Amino acid sequence: MRADIFAVLAAEEKPASAYDIADKVSQKRGKRVAPNSIYRILDLFVANNLAQRVESANAYIANAHPGCLHDCIFLVCKSCGEATHIDNDRLTGEVRRIADEDGFKAERPVIEVLGTCAKCA
Repeated sequence: MRADIFAVLAAEEKPASAYDIADKVSQKRGKRVAPNSIYRILDLFVANNLAQRVESANAYIANAHPGCLHDCIFLVCKSCGEATHIDNDRLTGEVRRIADEDGFKAERPVIEVLGTCAKCA
């Protein structure tokens, strides 16, 4: 099941919801797979840095660099739904530093910029 879910996720060009993944895995397996099962496995993938969650879209993408442990920044296109992942350790480090100064222990800074990608502009 995990392999099927990851294969579907990795084939997606833009962030996919658990429901989208459940539909495709159900078609592939010839039987219905419940979205709550998909969510559990996606949470496992995120915890192991195999996938990333795009919070604003409640969707997931396969992590192209699972060995890297950067805080993610996503540029999310409101027109086509594509999410471009970028790393900027200086920016995310500053977010963590500011949180720390306020006595807040950041687990995972979430930075998403909504707008229009170059293809849709």
